Amino acid sequence: MPTLGPGESIRDPDLRDRLYELLEHDHLPLSVGARIVRAVVIVIFADVLATILASVPQFDARFGPTFTAVKVMAVLVFGFEYVARLWSVAGHTPQHVSPLRDRLQYALSALGVIDLLAFLPAAVVLAFGDHATLAVLVVLPFLKLVRYSPAMRSLLAAIQAERRTLVGCIAILAGAVLLFASLLYAVERDVQPDKFGTIPDAMWWAIVTLGTVGYGDVVPVTSLGKAISVFTIVGGLAMIALPVAIISNAFADEVKRRDFVVTWGMLARVPLFSHLSASEIADIMRLLRARTIETGEILVRRGDVASSMYFITAGEVEIELPTQCVRLADGTFFGEIALLHRTKRSGTVKATRKTRLLVLDAQDFHALIARMPALAAHVTTTAKARMADSGDLAIAELSQAEHEEEA
Repeated sequence: MPTLGPGESIRDPDLRDRLYELLEHDHLPLSVGARIVRAVVIVIFADVLATILASVPQFDARFGPTFTAVKVMAVLVFGFEYVARLWSVAGHTPQHVSPLRDRLQYALSALGVIDLLAFLPAAVVLAFGDHATLAVLVVLPFLKLVRYSPAMRSLLAAIQAERRTLVGCIAILAGAVLLFASLLYAVERDVQPDKFGTIPDAMWWAIVTLGTVGYGDVVPVTSLGKAISVFTIVGGLAMIALPVAIISNAFADEVKRRDFVVTWGMLARVPLFSHLSASEIADIMRLLRARTIETGEILVRRGDVASSMYFITAGEVEIELPTQCVRLADGTFFGEIALLHRTKRSGTVKATRKTRLLVLDAQDFHALIARMPALAAHVTTTAKARMADSGDLAIAELSQAEHEEEA
């Protein structure tokens, strides 16, 4: 967390803004915000693991004080994080009215409630209750991963988006339970009054059968009852498949939507594409593929044939040119000059830290140039404008291209 410098106070709005950025947005690799996220996630897993192991008597007898210390540490960390978010959120909500309203909005939001439940019940139990009760609360800290896991957020967003459809599935399932339970009640009540003597008794069989669990504790014995069971089992397969298909499709769409927004935002900031329309940018996005390179990994070598153009979405690369080394970071791009002039790479590109890239292959690049005259003209203009930019391969590659044309 940031420390107070000379002249700063806890009421300093700049300090509050910086703290908000650290907690909410500064999650790029190796950034301070990313380290905070990593530390909180480690505490979450340590807290959950300690709670689980404490429920085993032999482990609790031997390591009980250690488990308690881990739980106390987790409560302090989660409590401090909650207070920091509550304080720093003022002025950073879309409907900013007043600091109090902003903080109330965060406190009553889904993530705010999860942040509060992650530490408050555990703190109360540690202070006044039986520590064994902590096992019941094990899922509450785990829910904090929703904030730090894009996949979990996407899943919750998918369920939220399809909530009406899922409610419809539940209504259909309830109708099927009532239907088959009533049929079995009518057929089996005189044969097995202890198991199918009432519709609620028969509903247990219907739920177990439709859920394809089949405990076998309640089964029909008549021929008609067995025939009804066959249709119930087949119906159960449909009941399970329907919500699974809905959620999986919605989840896939949500992930694509999230990636689309991220990619769109990055491309819209690239000068090469800033003049294009929304449909043209969407057309380019379909041609991009994602790639991640680790620290020290070489992306391209000097002398390689130019096969792709690269956009850096997060991370940093170093370009070793014949006379100098330059670095490119988030939001920058390189490689279009060599593709445009069909030259070889004039520098070696290596990741200085874990880097995420979007890659546009040469064939797709030239197809875009041929299909979009406006883009071709803008590429030529951009290439000339970037000749003085030492942060790209433009100077060396253009010089190499001119030398090869003269030869």
